[in-house]
Order: sequence, then structure tokens, then C-alpha cells
Amino acid sequence: MNSFLESIMNRDPAAKSKISIILTYPGVKAIFFHRIANFFSIAKFDLIARIISQFSRFLTGIEIHPKALIGKNLFIDHGMGVVIGETSEIGDNVTIYHAVTLGGISPSIKSDEQRNIKRHPTLKNNVVIGSGAQILGPIIIGEYAKVGANAVVTRDVPSHAVMIGIPARNIKSKPDQDKSFKPYGISHEEDNKS
Repeated sequence: MNSFLESIMNRDPAAKSKISIILTYPGVKAIFFHRIANFFSIAKFDLIARIISQFSRFLTGIEIHPKALIGKNLFIDHGMGVVIGETSEIGDNVTIYHAVTLGGISPSIKSDEQRNIKRHPTLKNNVVIGSGAQILGPIIIGEYAKVGANAVVTRDVPSHAVMIGIPARNIKSKPDQDKSFKPYGISHEEDNKS
């Protein structure tokens, strides 16, 4: 828990103390409830798992399906409107801003044929997803990739890419050697270089 809180302190300049993070950050509460819901989901108590996830959604404005797989140190900043679908997989040290959807693209017909298949994205380690971005389908977002605000991503994204636009396109021509955290995916210094 301490390393989780420390990871948030390192990524959020607004974080003043660990106790304030625990008491006031909706993303922290959503992840706490997700761990409980995921436990019940694994134990095949699906109704209890869904009730817990819906209670968490009511409290936090963040919807995480109980079966979603989440790695260490996920930071959901602000959080309102975040939706993480059932077969989503999230690696370690990922940052997700508000109003992000990790969704499926399957049609809402023939639901029986879509059960137990991968329908949602996989985010590898150290990914940053900007506010309002839509990551749709069983695609992979590579390590250290950054997705800009309101981008719509429907294809695999290579590691270290910077994706912007609708549909999203990669604006990074070479891998970034600087692996430090950059809120919203790009630093002010990088912006001035272009």
C-alpha cells in the first residue's frame, strides 16, 4: 500500500499527503473496491462482485468491471466517467485520467457468441491515457505509450508512441529515452521543441 501511495505522490503534484490520497482520491477508493469485487468474481460469486462494483461506481463515478485485470500502482486521476471493461488488462504504473473508456467494439447482438472472448484493451506497463480518450477493442497499448486527450484508438499502439487525434495517429518518430513520468503524455519542454 505504501508503494502505491508513493507512486501517486510521484505522479500528482496536487497530492499533499498520503492520508489525503486515501481519504479524498476517488481512484484509490475505486481500486480498493475493485480488489474486493475481483476476489468475489474469481470465486464465482458474480452477483456479489457486480453489486460491489456498482456500489463503487455510485461512490466514485468510476466503473471497473470485477473481472478486469489490474497491475500494481494504477493511478486514476480525477476519475469521473472512467469505464474499464470486463476483459481489460492493465499493467503496472499506468496513469488514466478522467472520462477514459477501455471499451469493446463488439455489436450488441449475438451476445452469447461474445462471452469469454477478449473484447477490451490491454495496457502494458507505464502507459499514460489522457482525459476523454477512448481505447476500443482487443488491442494492445505498448509500454511507455501515451494517448492524448480525446484520442480514439482502435489499433495496436507500439511502445513509446504518442497517439493523438481521431482516429489516433502516432506523432512520435523515435523511442523516448527519457522514461520519467510526463503528466498528460507530454512535457512542456517537448512541446516547445516541435
